[in-house]
Amino acid sequence: MAINLEKMSRKELLELRDKVEVALKSAEKRERKEALKAAEKAAAEFGFSLSELSGGASKPAKGPKNTAKYKNPANPDQTWSGRGRKPQWVHDALKAGADISDLEI
Repeated sequence: MAINLEKMSRKELLELRDKVEVALKSAEKRERKEALKAAEKAAAEFGFSLSELSGGASKPAKGPKNTAKYKNPANPDQTWSGRGRKPQWVHDALKAGADISDLEI
């Protein structure tokens, strides 16, 4: 299939690009499925499932949660990492005259 890109208008080229992007995504999905089937078949030849070989993790592990930097002196079970919105207990402690360093763990 020979396409003369030089004779195409900008609009036609943009449409072609969009079609190519859709086709590439479709091809990637198809190839991923084929690769997964091939990997499962190869594992089965040795008597394993793919999940056994990958340690049961099919998706990469998420990063660690933010560690707590502050705790509620009235209830040590309540903690805050210092990121995001301040919990109400932090606002209450600051309003009561506490310094943020007083709440540090």
